[in-house]
Amino acid sequence: MPSIAVILARSGSKGLPGKNVTPIAGRACVEWTIDDALASRVDRVLVSSDDDEVLRIAHRRGVSVHRRSAECASDTATVDQAVREALVGLDADPVVILYANVPIRPSGVIDRAMQMLEESGADSVQSYQPVGKHHPWWTTRVDAQGEVRPWEGDVLYHGVYRRQDLPEAFIPTGAVIAVRRAALDLQLGVEPGPHAFFGLDRRGVVDPGGQTIDIDCALDALVADAMLTQRRRRAA
Repeated sequence: MPSIAVILARSGSKGLPGKNVTPIAGRACVEWTIDDALASRVDRVLVSSDDDEVLRIAHRRGVSVHRRSAECASDTATVDQAVREALVGLDADPVVILYANVPIRPSGVIDRAMQMLEESGADSVQSYQPVGKHHPWWTTRVDAQGEVRPWEGDVLYHGVYRRQDLPEAFIPTGAVIAVRRAALDLQLGVEPGPHAFFGLDRRGVVDPGGQTIDIDCALDALVADAMLTQRRRRAA
C-alpha cells in the first residue's frame, strides 16, 4: 500500500495567529514542511487545512489538499481525528504526520522514522531530542507562599546538582510521527486516550537538541527565520 504524508495546518492559533503562513526566510512557514515531505520517500503528500491561503499554497506546490471541517479545525480536535478525516476514502499505509508550523527539522528524519517503522514492526515512530537543562528531576512545586517542594518524591532535585549526573530523558520534537494505519484507526485495542493512535509498540528516533524548530510564538518564528536565512546565504 502506498505511504502518505499528511501535513496538518489548522488556521487557528492563540500563540501566534496565522503561524502556518507567517513568512519565514521569505516563504510561508508551511512551504518548508512541504519541501521536507516532497524530499522524503513518501508516495503522496496531502495538506489538511481550513485556511484558504494554506490550501492555495499547497495547490500551487502540486500536492493534494483536504479542506478540514470545522469540527476537526477546533482547538479541541485531536491530531489523529484530523488525520483520519483527511484520509477518508484513501488507502495508505504507513501514514506520516507532519506539522506545518515546523519549518526546520533534521535532514532525513522523515525517512529514518519510516525505516524504523518498517524494520522494527512497531506501530508508531516519533521524533525526540534530549530534554536538556529542563530535566524533569529538576522540576519543583512552588506554592503561594513561595515554599519549594519536589515535584515528585521527597528529595529536592532527586539529590542531583550536576547536569551531567542526570539520567537521560527525551521530549518529542514535533519533527515527524510515522504510524501504521491500523494504529491510527484505533484498531489495536489500545486504551482510549489522546495518544491511543500511537498503538502498543511505540518507538523513537533521536536527534540532538536544537535541530527542530516548532513555532508556537513570535520568538520561535524569529529564531527559525534567522536560522533558515543563514542557511540560504551559505548555500548561495
